[in-house]
Amino acid sequence: MSMLPAGLSGTPADADPQETREWLDALDAVIEQEGPERAHYLIERLIELGHRTGINLPYSATTEYVNTIPADRQLPAPGDYALENKIRAYIRWNALAMVLRANKGDSNLGGHIASFASAATLYDVGFIHFWHAPSEKHGGDLIFVQGHSAPGVYARAFLLGRLSEEQLDGFRQEVDGKGLPSYPHPWLAPDFWQFPTVSMGLGPIQAIYQARYMKYLHDRKLADTAGRKVWAFMGDGEMDEPESMGAIGMAGREKLDNLIFVINCNLQRLDGPVRGNGKIIQELESDFRGAGWNVIKVIWGSYWDPLLAADKHGLLRKRMMECVDGDYQTFKSKDGAYVREHFFNTPELKAMVANWSDEDVWRLNRGGHDPHKVYAAYKAAAEHTGQPTVILAKTIKGYGMGESGEAQNITHQQKKMGTTSLKAFRDRFKLPITDEQLEQLPYLKFPDGAPELEYMRSHRMALGGYLPQRRRRVEPLPVPPLSAFDAQLKASGEGREFSTTMAFVRILNTLLKDKILGKRMVPIVVDESRTFGMEGLFRQIGIWNQEGQKYVPQDADQLMFYKESKDGQILQEGINEAGAMADWIAAATSYSTHGVQTIPVYVFYSMFGLQRTMDLVWAAADQRARGFLIGGTAGRTTLNGEGLQHEDGHSHVLAATVPNCISYDPSFAYEVAVIVQDGLRRMVAEQEDVFYYLTVMNENYEHPAMPEGVHDDILKGMYLFRKGPASNGPRVQLLGSGVIFREAMAAAELLKNDWGVDADLWSCPSFNELARDGHECERHHLLNPTEPARVCHVSKCLADTRGPVIAATDYIRLYAEQIRPFVAREGRSYTVLGTDGFGRSDTREKLRHFFEVDRYWITVAALRSLADEKQVDAAKVAEALKKYGLDPSKPNPVKV
Repeated sequence: MSMLPAGLSGTPADADPQETREWLDALDAVIEQEGPERAHYLIERLIELGHRTGINLPYSATTEYVNTIPADRQLPAPGDYALENKIRAYIRWNALAMVLRANKGDSNLGGHIASFASAATLYDVGFIHFWHAPSEKHGGDLIFVQGHSAPGVYARAFLLGRLSEEQLDGFRQEVDGKGLPSYPHPWLAPDFWQFPTVSMGLGPIQAIYQARYMKYLHDRKLADTAGRKVWAFMGDGEMDEPESMGAIGMAGREKLDNLIFVINCNLQRLDGPVRGNGKIIQELESDFRGAGWNVIKVIWGSYWDPLLAADKHGLLRKRMMECVDGDYQTFKSKDGAYVREHFFNTPELKAMVANWSDEDVWRLNRGGHDPHKVYAAYKAAAEHTGQPTVILAKTIKGYGMGESGEAQNITHQQKKMGTTSLKAFRDRFKLPITDEQLEQLPYLKFPDGAPELEYMRSHRMALGGYLPQRRRRVEPLPVPPLSAFDAQLKASGEGREFSTTMAFVRILNTLLKDKILGKRMVPIVVDESRTFGMEGLFRQIGIWNQEGQKYVPQDADQLMFYKESKDGQILQEGINEAGAMADWIAAATSYSTHGVQTIPVYVFYSMFGLQRTMDLVWAAADQRARGFLIGGTAGRTTLNGEGLQHEDGHSHVLAATVPNCISYDPSFAYEVAVIVQDGLRRMVAEQEDVFYYLTVMNENYEHPAMPEGVHDDILKGMYLFRKGPASNGPRVQLLGSGVIFREAMAAAELLKNDWGVDADLWSCPSFNELARDGHECERHHLLNPTEPARVCHVSKCLADTRGPVIAATDYIRLYAEQIRPFVAREGRSYTVLGTDGFGRSDTREKLRHFFEVDRYWITVAALRSLADEKQVDAAKVAEALKKYGLDPSKPNPVKV
């Protein structure tokens, strides 16, 4: 039952048609004599009056199912559209031919034809008339290409001579180094693609935060980004991804008028209609307008203009609204006769096309395929201020593919076309290919000097050069020497305890004061600054806000008050890890997108970092991001009290899956300093395409001074922290990382004092780096059988030691298990203790006992290994279990 008052749940009966006519005539007169802006103002005042007098006027965020820009207000498009149509036809063919050639026979390499077929005009108008490349006059626009449309972008680059026929024939065949990636991948095409987009939803959210980061750079005078735009292309089906829509409210709130979304509404996703029983364009219009966006609908092409002009009683508009997307898809999968019968389905509508042939009816086009309509929408979007803009362009999936795929449910997966369909495609787009040539699927090119080629090149040169293009390097910057962090290299002093989190914050403070790097540091937090001891930065460098601070903060009288400012340095994202990660990506790729090195430092709960945003982390790796990710309050037993959802025991295993992610789990302040300084050297000075993940803890303890000669071994992932007393008795090698290394240190004391066993202590800040080094040595040995085998770092460290090896970390066993082959190569037994299982709330001591990684469990594991090697009696293990109160019947923590 409707909740609206009687008479408002539907269209009420008109009690006084004459009065209604007079009101409408008056409004028509205002529009005619004073313009639509004046009419809009008057309507808004009437609505305001209605609200004040208690009339319930439900808000509607949708408009009629027609173009936002009517034909009589459509700006004339410049350019030679006959020439552009021919260029577009060639691009369409080459994109199609590239995919079909890749899938000849039984190769089944895949590829997509239908997506670009529906979007060709949307890209073409942008490339020819709107999108700036970086130049001395313009910083360049950022274009997020929808992943499945990549063949069309390659086809355009081929026509311009940027790609060769050999490269097109290598589509999806990259291993030999001559092919082209399936989708936009900067890692695989580092001079061409800027943004990876094909993991659905990542393009939209990254585009939003790139646009906002441009505002940040401008406000902080790091780059002049005025006049630059971010254009992001996506499909209507993609908008179901939470990442696609999750940040549109922020874009509206931040008034990102440098951001333009172009949503290709071809009404289909992979399996069928996006909204078969509804209207995706109307739904998206409502969502975006409600979020504060400027919405431009491009639904109908120019062939509809005379019909809409003749629609004096609104019957055509009414029919347009009645039909659902499932209907519209079916219409375009049939023919003109079907459309005449099923769309123009009343005597009045049939009369509108009575003198039209079925071919004329079939020619009625959709707005996204009409360059004049698209140009008008782009022009309006580019000039709009105060809001981001979304363009909802209605198209046909598989446009031009005929019976092989046009508007068919199967079209997304279509990789092959029959001769009949190819002939129809050739004829439809007037392509110079004979019947005999069709089977060969020849690529089409314009000869040098051809007007089409000159037209393409001249328009791109006028806009600054070719797109897409990607900058790989910028001017390197000097980084502080390790001595700049001297305070972290020294012992903290007796009784002076702090966490590795605080050690990192102090290092960050040092960097913020650096004359070169200071202004380029970009701290990013997700509403947890106080958790990480970073609240002092609020006043010191401020939180960036485009509007400054219009209020007096509640804590204004305190030293570390909450300070927002237009030139603030911190990016405070609220409770929004995906947004913060997108922020980090924008800052971590600024060297490429803006020619300005910035160094993002994103600090987060380690459990809510990689695990929550791994898809964005992978995208960051793809686009060669450089910066620091800091997993705070890390370790499954170190973040005590918070419980199962918060306690991280596996983020380093996730980090190990990302090839260019360098990850560490440091135990002491000097390790943090060494790692951060070397990361700056690699990323900022040498501009290596890597990024760093560090876990830091919230447990306070004393920190020792940095031992002599361990700098390089810290970076390699393992160094000798303390050698046990020389003796001929039983000996073990204890390995550990993070705070659990301190448990290993305590275990060494227990082993010596309680059991007469000596222990060498090895700090292992990175089992991931150790494993990579070991695998690299194994590979070298495999490929160079006649050369001496390389010795990996683990083997070098353990070569002159004796006794079984025991490793313990605050992470699942898999983390430290990675080095087992390299320990075994030394003929040593290897026992790994870890925190497999679900976390839970309790004290650190109880958690470490529960997960069997505390000093007592390490001690028992060492004795068990020695007993297995007949170096101690097995009875001692039983004695130790009893002595330390370890219950043999205790449940396995991984099962409870």
